[in-house]
Amino acid sequence: MEARAPGPVFHGTVNLFRRRPHRHDVIIAVVGLLTGLAGWALGLHTQGGHPFGGAWVLLPLVVMAALELVRRTAPRFALVTGTFAIIADQFTLGSVVTVLMFTDLVYAAVLYGTPAAARRIPVTTGLLSVAVAIGFLAWLHKPEALLIGLLTGLVSFAPATTGALVRNHRDAAEAATLRAEQTALLAEIDRTQAVVAERARMARELHDMVANHLSAIAIHSTAALSLDDPATTRQALTVIRTNSVDGLAEMRRLIGLLRDSGAGRAPAAAPTLAGLDALIAQARTNGASSGLDFALDDARPEGAALPAPVELAAYRIVQESLTNALKHASPGTVTAALAHTGRALTVRVTSPYGEERPGPRAPGSGAGLVGMRERAVLLGGSFESGPEPGDDGTKIWRVRAELPIQESESTT
Repeated sequence: MEARAPGPVFHGTVNLFRRRPHRHDVIIAVVGLLTGLAGWALGLHTQGGHPFGGAWVLLPLVVMAALELVRRTAPRFALVTGTFAIIADQFTLGSVVTVLMFTDLVYAAVLYGTPAAARRIPVTTGLLSVAVAIGFLAWLHKPEALLIGLLTGLVSFAPATTGALVRNHRDAAEAATLRAEQTALLAEIDRTQAVVAERARMARELHDMVANHLSAIAIHSTAALSLDDPATTRQALTVIRTNSVDGLAEMRRLIGLLRDSGAGRAPAAAPTLAGLDALIAQARTNGASSGLDFALDDARPEGAALPAPVELAAYRIVQESLTNALKHASPGTVTAALAHTGRALTVRVTSPYGEERPGPRAPGSGAGLVGMRERAVLLGGSFESGPEPGDDGTKIWRVRAELPIQESESTT
C-alpha cells in the first residue's frame, strides 16, 4: 500500500528545512556563533547570579545561531523559537550576542514574513514594551524599572519597526518596477499595433492604386495575345502603356510619401473626389474592349465639404469597385453614385453581373473587398457588397458604403 502524504502543515514545515539557507544567513549564523563563543571564553556576560551558570549560556547561543539559518525561509518559526531561546537566556549568565541575534530574527520576521505578520509584529512588540515597563514599575516601585521597558523596546520594537520601514520601501520599489515593466509592455503593444495598422494602411493604398492599372494591363495583354488583329493589338498596347505609366507614377507617389514623411517634409496630396471624373474616363477607356461603359452620378450639394479621410476612403472605394468591374462585370454600364446627407456620405457602385463574361478576365484575390470594408469600418461606417436583382430583371453587383461625417464638417 502506498504511504499517505503528510498533512499540508507538517509537509510545509519539513520543506522549510530542506531549503538551502541563503549565503548571507550562513555568514550571520557563523559570525554570531563564533563571536558568542569568544565572549564566553573571555568571560563576557550580561548578568550574574542566575541558577544556570557556566556553559549553559551556550545553549541559547547555539539555538539562536541555528535559527539564523532559517531567518529568511521560515521567519515565523525562527521568531517563535527564538523568543523561547531569549527567555531561556535570562536564566543563564547571558550573552549580548544572543540578544543581538534575536533582534535580527525580529527584523527578519517582519521583512520576510507574511503581510499580516509584518503588520502584527510591530504592534505586538510595541504593546509588549509598554506592558513590561508598566509591570516592572508597579512591581519594583522604582523609576529605574522604566529602563527594563526601554531595553525590551530596543530588543523587539525597534527592529520590528525597522523591518516594517525596509519592507515598505522594498514593496514600493517592486511596485514601481512592476509599473515600469507594465508601461514598457503596453508601449510595445501600442508600437506593434501601430506598425500592424500602418502596414494594413499601406497594403490598402498599394492595392487600390496599382490594382486598377494592373487589371487593365492583364485584360488588354490577354486580348492582344489572343486576337490576331493589328489594330486591336495596337489599341491594347496603347492602353497597356498608359496604365503602365500611370501605375508607375502612383508607385513613385507612394514611395515618395513613405520616404518624405520620415524626413519632415510635407506628404504628397492624397486623391480626392474631384478626381472621379478622370477615374471614370480612364475606366471607360480600359473597359471599352469588354463592352463596358462607366458613368458617374454625383448628387452631392454644391459647396459641400468633406473631411480628408472621408474623401480618400470614398475615392478608393469607387476606384476599387471600378477595378472589380473591369475584372468581372458583364457588358453594360457601371454606375458610381455619391449622395451627401449631411451626416454621412453614401457611395454606391452597381455593375452588370452574370455567370459568364465574354472576353479576357483578370484574376482576383478578394483583397479589394476586404480593403474597402476596412476603410469604411475605420471611419465608423458600414460596407456591404453582393449580387441583387436589378430594375430590369437582370442581376447586378452592388457595392454600398456609408461613411459618417461630423455635422460641423459637413457644410462650409
